[in-house]
Amino acid sequence: MDGVTPEDDDGDDEPERLHVVIDAANAGDRIDAAIAALTGLSRAVVQRLIEDGHVSPAKKASHRVTMGDAFDIEVPAPEPIEVVPEDIPLEILFEDPDIIVIDKPAGLVVHPAAGHTHGTLVNALLFHCKDLSGIGGALRPGIVHRLDKDTTGVMVVAKSDRAHAALTAAFAAKSRGEGTLLREYLGITSPAPPKSGTLKTYYGRHPTDRKRFSSKVTTGKLAVTHWTVERALPDGALVRFRLETGRTHQIRVHAADHGWPLIGDSLYGKKSKRIARQALHAAVLELEHPATNARFRFESPLPPDMVAALE
Repeated sequence: MDGVTPEDDDGDDEPERLHVVIDAANAGDRIDAAIAALTGLSRAVVQRLIEDGHVSPAKKASHRVTMGDAFDIEVPAPEPIEVVPEDIPLEILFEDPDIIVIDKPAGLVVHPAAGHTHGTLVNALLFHCKDLSGIGGALRPGIVHRLDKDTTGVMVVAKSDRAHAALTAAFAAKSRGEGTLLREYLGITSPAPPKSGTLKTYYGRHPTDRKRFSSKVTTGKLAVTHWTVERALPDGALVRFRLETGRTHQIRVHAADHGWPLIGDSLYGKKSKRIARQALHAAVLELEHPATNARFRFESPLPPDMVAALE
């Protein structure tokens, strides 16, 4: 990575040490923004590192850097997270020795991470499934794709290693716009989009906010979303979205960037009195079974909060 030199690391439990030299592209930026751009760390993480004295010479996050400035950064090793089975109810749509398909509720985080060490889908699956595929690692066993915390609907999880390999390949192909995997979502937008159409854009991180993505970038990965209005509303519409590619937040970003954000989406739009989350639901997942190649279609009806928002 340009401008960043990794220092020797004695082991996995040791902090990562980086040496950063400010280049012309980042000269004049705040120190937190410049280091984030050069290292790939989030600005929030860099700010915490500065506050905790892990950036030398120590500066305030708002300090402006100049070309040639050099900083030594120590990134502490993450604290280990113990993933334990938890008796969390799951709505199971299908299960066999290879896969389990669930209808995910709003508010359920898919896998443990900083700030969400318990109460996740993985904790629930470890309680329910004694034979969950371990290929995804200790924190993500069986996980081959994700839904946002507050997005509801159909998810498939691998229970066998062969299923994990096949499904991972299928979702990777989908991200590139290839393969036979079908994913359809229902969302409520305000205002309404045109009756139907296709959005085909570049896609990448937002230039100033790393928590967000943007389709208004000049370079990046391809993102393609097809949509059809299912039901007109006085101030918007119930819209069916079909993903041709599978980018993080793709539907939310495409809808918001083109002037008809999902209601309740506080990250890309604004909060709504009608619903306490983004009004997005994974309604259909169609795939080839990883063991038999038989075609399966799983559907989930609109959850109660979206039905109430429509009414």
